[in-house]
Amino acid sequence: MDRLKLSLKLALLVAPLVLWTGSALGRDDGRFTDSPLKPWFDSLRSHLGPCCSDADGVAVADPDWESHNGHYRVRLDGEWVEVPDEAVITEPNRAGRTMVWPVKTVFGVSIRCFMPGSMI
Repeated sequence: MDRLKLSLKLALLVAPLVLWTGSALGRDDGRFTDSPLKPWFDSLRSHLGPCCSDADGVAVADPDWESHNGHYRVRLDGEWVEVPDEAVITEPNRAGRTMVWPVKTVFGVSIRCFMPGSMI
C-alpha cells in the first residue's frame, strides 16, 4: 500500500510538469520555410516568452476578437478567452492579420502571445 501511495504522489508531482512542457513547446513543422516573414515570426515574443513561430499561431477573424477598455479577448473553440496584457505583442504587425498563440492544457486555454491585426 505504501508503494501505491508513493507512486500516486510522484505521478501528481510530475503530471503538471509534463503537461506544461508539452503544451509550451513550439512545433515548427516547416510549412512556412519559404515565407519571407518566417524570420520575423520566429523572433516574435511577448512578455510571457517566445511565441514559437507562425506554425503555432492561429489567425483570428474579426468577429472572433475584440478590444474593450484597452484589453483584448478572443473566441477560441466557441469560448471567449481574456488576453493577458503581458501576452500582447506591441511591435507593428507585418503579417496584417490578427493572430493568437494559445496554449491548451487540461486546465483550459491560456494565451501566450496575441498580435492585433492592422485594422485596415
